[in-house]
Amino acid sequence: MERYINNLKIYIMKKLLVTLFSVAAFAFASYAQTTPTPVDSAKMPEITFDKIVNDFGKIPYSGNGATKFTFKNTGKTPLILSNVQSSCGCTVPEWPKEPVAPGESKVINVTYNTTRVGGFTKQITVYSNAKNGTVYLTIKGEVEPQPVQATEPAPAK
Repeated sequence: MERYINNLKIYIMKKLLVTLFSVAAFAFASYAQTTPTPVDSAKMPEITFDKIVNDFGKIPYSGNGATKFTFKNTGKTPLILSNVQSSCGCTVPEWPKEPVAPGESKVINVTYNTTRVGGFTKQITVYSNAKNGTVYLTIKGEVEPQPVQATEPAPAK
């Protein structure tokens, strides 16, 4: 009987310790959660584009598939473009890697591979620290088929 009582005491102590440890861990975890410092959006950079869609219309096969998207930092602090990526490998964007000062304008160059015949609509995603967040640019158009070159008949024998 005494052995049973000792085992019961040990069992109760273990349960009590586990419960206390759980409560303490929860309390420490809750205390560690801090309220984020509010960001003054009036002081954040803001990106403004002259256009967000470029319609090439009809482009000749292997023609000029290059365009520019001009943007301006209309915010109060430097704008940083962290990444600019296209929706496929046929569209290649190039963007400024250095910070863009408030009031300064820069260009994102985009080139589409015009050896792909047919209509296209491609999206370019611009990631930055601007308060208006991620911006989506679009290029669209239609690449005409490759011209068929007339061949001269072979001279008669």
